[in-house]
Amino acid sequence: MNAHVEVQRALDAGPAEADIQHWVEAALQHEQRDNTELTVRIVDEAESAALNSQYRGKDYPTNVLSFTYDIPAEVEMNLLGDLVICAPVVQREAGQQGKAEQAHWAHMVIHGVLHLLGFDHLNDTDTQNMEQHEIAILAELGFPNPYLL
Repeated sequence: MNAHVEVQRALDAGPAEADIQHWVEAALQHEQRDNTELTVRIVDEAESAALNSQYRGKDYPTNVLSFTYDIPAEVEMNLLGDLVICAPVVQREAGQQGKAEQAHWAHMVIHGVLHLLGFDHLNDTDTQNMEQHEIAILAELGFPNPYLL
């Protein structure tokens, strides 16, 4: 599996770039995606809240936002999209949920990549399908099921 992941940091927080790269590739491997490009931007609560408000109409910071690229079919590009992950929210959630912070980061990266690949959780069937994929990928990486608290 080969993916080009650009990691941007609006603040000095979050896992190592090598870890992020590894988690992205693990998620892409299940979808047989190679030579994919995406950006992971790690942000503070203010930037997350602004983007969440602008694009989802929700006035608060959130753990991960996914932005897909809308590329015309005739254009050959492997751009998948952007993930915006709010470091303070991920850190807080890990503590509140009694999870290892590294495991929660891996989950948020994989969750975001699956959204970029078209997975969603708008109904029970879609939610179950997406969660099963997340659980399987995380297990392969040695992380526990994030939905068992």
